Amino acid sequence: MAGPRHPVSVCAVALVQTEGLQTFAFSVRWSDDSNTFVRRTWDEFRRLHKTLKETFPVEAGLLRRSNRALPKLPDASLLVRGGRTGRGLARLRLLETYAQTLLADECMPWGLALTSFFWPQSQDLEPRLPPGSLVILPVPEEPPPSPVGSLSISSLEILSLHCLQPFSTQDTQGRPFHVQAQEALDVLLRHPSGSQFCASRAYEGSQADELSVPAGARVRVLEMSDRGWWLCRFGGRTGLLPSVLLQPDGLGMLLSGPGLHCGAEGGEDREGEAQSSPEPKATTLPPTVPARPLLSAIQSRCCAITRRALGQDPVGQGPP
Repeated sequence: MAGPRHPVSVCAVALVQTEGLQTFAFSVRWSDDSNTFVRRTWDEFRRLHKTLKETFPVEAGLLRRSNRALPKLPDASLLVRGGRTGRGLARLRLLETYAQTLLADECMPWGLALTSFFWPQSQDLEPRLPPGSLVILPVPEEPPPSPVGSLSISSLEILSLHCLQPFSTQDTQGRPFHVQAQEALDVLLRHPSGSQFCASRAYEGSQADELSVPAGARVRVLEMSDRGWWLCRFGGRTGLLPSVLLQPDGLGMLLSGPGLHCGAEGGEDREGEAQSSPEPKATTLPPTVPARPLLSAIQSRCCAITRRALGQDPVGQGPP
């Protein structure tokens, strides 16, 4: 597939309804082992399909039907149960199958077009959804098994959700857990290791202890500081990132969890939980990346004991 960084798998995770607009949220796994959440409309997928047909007529089967390699983009029936929301969830599943089929064969020539299509856009990098947004989470029929005693929580965030239809599952102790339609729930969002943030733009580390991240990458913040640099983990590495480039991953907080990314097997999905997005805060342009002080400047501010331990201050010759 073209380009040094390209999508390798796509997993549908939610239907987002904002007034009269429906967008479909996907978790995209990239070739550098990073993943991002993106939202696209049905019309955007239709335009992508039309562009692929016009650009690759042979693979689209326009010249000879037997040469067709481009998958079809079917639409959901108008008779789907659940009205507009039910049809949106059906489209979500169809779009997931369509995108997975496009990415299945890396030898196909539309790799560059898919990279451009799934590349994070401005709305994907916003820390919050538009006001009044409704996030509908498809829930597997069977809850994924979790090892006993594997729960590790270091930070919690609480969201108030409403269940759209009756739902049954198990709690962390394996006991039955039942929810009725329209019942309000306080949902605890688990973060196994630190809080999750999203990189608002790409950053290339200039020192050995800094991380390099692409735009839209989701990182774990292990330690915050008011000095402008946070200790983060991304791509299996731990290092420093400028805090001004990191913002809360609003959609990611709702959709984080096991089995979201490609390769997760599951049965037929159904309507799950819904979340009304809070009012967004005023956004301002991020400040410039703060300069990191030189090692000599840091050592010059250390006390005599620390400098002596570092070998920078002879014994008995501390600062006046």
